Amino acid sequence: MRKRKLRRAYMLMVLLALHVFTEVAAQGYKSGPTDKDFAGYLFAYFKGNAVEDEAVCFAVSTDGYTFRALNGNRPVLDSKAISSTGGVRDPHILRGEDGRSYYMVLTDMTSSKGWDSNRAMVLLKSADLINWTHTVINIQSRYQGHDDLKRVWAPQTIFDPAAGKYMIYWSMQHGDGPDIIYYAYANDDFTDLEGEPRVLFRPKNGRSCIDGDIIHKNGLFYLFYKTEGHGNGIKLALTDSLTSGTWIEQPGYKQQTRDAVEGSSVFKRNQSDTYVLMYDVYGKGKYQFCESVDLDRFKVIDHEIDMNFHPRHGSIVPLSHSELKRLTDFWGLPEGIALSSRKNPVLDGFYADPDVLYSNKTGRYYIYPTSDGFDGWGGYYFKAFSSKDLKEWKDEGVILDLKKDVPWGSRNAWAPTITEKKVKGHYKYYYYFTAAQKIGVAVSDDPAGPFRDSGKPLIDFKPEGVKGGQEIDPAVFNDPKSGKSYLYWGNGYLAVAELNKDMVSIRKNTIRVLTPDNTFREGVYVIYRKGTYYFLWSENDTRSQDYRVRYGTASSPYGPIHVPENNLILQKDPSKGIYGTGHNAVLQIPGTDEWHIVYHRFSYPRGIEMGDAAGFHREVCIDPLVFDAEGNILPVEPTH
Repeated sequence: MRKRKLRRAYMLMVLLALHVFTEVAAQGYKSGPTDKDFAGYLFAYFKGNAVEDEAVCFAVSTDGYTFRALNGNRPVLDSKAISSTGGVRDPHILRGEDGRSYYMVLTDMTSSKGWDSNRAMVLLKSADLINWTHTVINIQSRYQGHDDLKRVWAPQTIFDPAAGKYMIYWSMQHGDGPDIIYYAYANDDFTDLEGEPRVLFRPKNGRSCIDGDIIHKNGLFYLFYKTEGHGNGIKLALTDSLTSGTWIEQPGYKQQTRDAVEGSSVFKRNQSDTYVLMYDVYGKGKYQFCESVDLDRFKVIDHEIDMNFHPRHGSIVPLSHSELKRLTDFWGLPEGIALSSRKNPVLDGFYADPDVLYSNKTGRYYIYPTSDGFDGWGGYYFKAFSSKDLKEWKDEGVILDLKKDVPWGSRNAWAPTITEKKVKGHYKYYYYFTAAQKIGVAVSDDPAGPFRDSGKPLIDFKPEGVKGGQEIDPAVFNDPKSGKSYLYWGNGYLAVAELNKDMVSIRKNTIRVLTPDNTFREGVYVIYRKGTYYFLWSENDTRSQDYRVRYGTASSPYGPIHVPENNLILQKDPSKGIYGTGHNAVLQIPGTDEWHIVYHRFSYPRGIEMGDAAGFHREVCIDPLVFDAEGNILPVEPTH
């Protein structure tokens, strides 16, 4: 017995050693929010065994502890319209790999017809969490050889990276046999199953197992399931390959109660290494919540959970702020959920170093930030966001991926800048970016990309006389007086060069160093207004709560830069919990003298508590930029 336990432990250690890896690479290709962008949760559940309660209900939370029902705890879908039995149970909801699609699967069943009465499941898909398409899959009529089928229970979905497909798994009982967990892959439209159902898992003891719930962590798949015999409860099995048939069954039960339980589901807390296992204590009419960091040892946290509804067998998916707002705009904001309109930050999640553009081609505004939230500024891809009103921003997805698209610089994707030019009657977009502490340029015919790298760095040298600093933080400027275009750059120094007409090369004999004074750190931005050139820059380190913006003026793009006495225009406001305000861009509303400053700050409200990590957990904000009658820039009030 002791040898078997040691062998089992050794096998688990081998799997863990072989398959620990991160998943950020996959996240980079999503068009929707990634883990670092999530701001809340959606809880899908049903309410009970009465026919009217066998329907999908939704609840939301911003912290994962306080949940409030949407739509007054009434169904959000009509069971009679989407099912073959008139009732649905056990909703499982999943965000798609593209970040923009959502999948839900349901047990097609009403308990009033008996526990062995159902043969079908329901597949649903949505692009907005509100409107859903549906398909009923009746296993007995869809496949041969299931004449003695008695029940089809609790389907769930997971993306299988080995197959590149969505796997649907569920339990079935045939005749007097045990309940066994089967699987089949969904087709591309999520309207049907491909191939015959196959056995995914059955315990070695040969007894029944139902209510399977799989979560992927560090290269391993953790299957929580309810078993029968030798005590009833939730057990755990692990594998590194979903379809291998090789599972390592863990000893003991994972529920933290002696009461009967079912319908377990695990979700990960946003921006945390903590997981929550929840399950239905169906005999007591309550839910229990437990926390864990290793998915092995759990502690009860019921005293921290607050719900205004009584769920049965449900699941939870993370949401971005815009998704939360979309749901609450449609179903109503429930009492007890604080969801501000959030003018600032304007983008969901961690982003920094924003540039901003109004596109004459599309008539939309665009923000081009650094993708933040990576330790040590380790991001490797750039995204774009678009808006028609500067309030609601659409994630346009990844527009340039250093690992795939930039062979000369595959790391440290920082501080981009962009300009629009009309070339031979067609708009082109020139995107200057930092990669591996060098500056490159990529080109596109559309402001939302994708962009094509020029193939080599544009700036990978220090200007003559400069010994320190970094070749980062480009800013492109089109001079309305001369029609020429300039590129500014530098950390620790400020340099400028005239761009050639091709916009992808510089005139090296035009390089000048313009560092205004010893407050200059990085993040220059240049604008022209009423005959004056304004230079804005950031002072101090981005990890400092005193990261802030100063400005100077000049009569030409080459300076010299005059530094006003009171030139500090953007800084922290501790009374509002706002810190680290800097690295800005400036937007002029076309055809007006209305200006806005776009900048980043420490993430609110916890950034100030993060130490140096606050410098790579930043968020993008927009506030008015106002000039007085003499043309001085007035101090900006950073807002929420």
